[in-house]
Amino acid sequence: MAKILVTGGKGFIGTNLTAELKRRGHEVVTCDILHGEEENHIRADVASYWQMERIFEKHSFDYVYHLAAEYGRWNGEDHYENLWRTNVIGTKNILRLQEKYRFRQIFFSSCEVYGDYDGVMSEDIMDKIPIKQMNDYAISKWVGELQVLNSAEMFGTETVRVRPLNCYGPHEYYSPYRGVIPIFVYRALMDMPYTVYMGHKRIFDYVEDTCRTLANIVDNFIPGEAYNIGGKEEWITDIKYVSDLILKYLGKSDKLVTYKEAEPFTTKVKKVNFSKARRDLKHDPKVPIEEGIPRYIEWMKKVYRR
Repeated sequence: MAKILVTGGKGFIGTNLTAELKRRGHEVVTCDILHGEEENHIRADVASYWQMERIFEKHSFDYVYHLAAEYGRWNGEDHYENLWRTNVIGTKNILRLQEKYRFRQIFFSSCEVYGDYDGVMSEDIMDKIPIKQMNDYAISKWVGELQVLNSAEMFGTETVRVRPLNCYGPHEYYSPYRGVIPIFVYRALMDMPYTVYMGHKRIFDYVEDTCRTLANIVDNFIPGEAYNIGGKEEWITDIKYVSDLILKYLGKSDKLVTYKEAEPFTTKVKKVNFSKARRDLKHDPKVPIEEGIPRYIEWMKKVYRR
């Protein structure tokens, strides 16, 4: 079994991934800017080199899952200083430590790096055509990938890049900067208005499925690879259908929903290829949104006492 550090370990995916890695018998240490009561949790800011170095002076890790990041397009616009400090300087700090301590890294990028591309998003697209990232969040994640590639070339570091897509589920708390599912669920629970953009389609992945695939990387670590990680290609779903599922489960009408034609500065339909993750990481999602959304709603009800 491996000794693993999860940066951003108190976040949405980090919390679920840590649980999955522990279930498999790995020794897991988490760090985050948030406090935690667990014995193996360390409060630290990835954007501070000395705070992170203290962790590596005390521990020897086989793998680091680097999730710590500011998330979301509009969050990145409103809080761009935090975004660039955490996502870019924080990643550079992890790479400098990797160059020194020689652990293997799993770097968390995002399918947002595909930007304005409207074809099928396979991992090698950026090697073939110029891509325009459409917001600071996407740009920062692509910068992180370039940092990883440069470190591998210059210093021989070994990293796998992952590009998650529309993951959702327990431990994703509401904020106006989150994805459509937590926003729709929370606002429907609280009888608050929200907006649905017509004709937008996405592939969603329940967090347990996502984290099972992420945890498999330790078993088949191929340095230099990049992987899209999401649901199944055939699960591409209209955003209105997601809203309708939520409202139906909660027994509510759509009187608080405003329907608009298209959201600006975003790709309307995201078609993603997951064949590499199936081949190398045994990627096999089990939970369609018809099952996952009710599970998530029940978790939200408990958290927000509805």
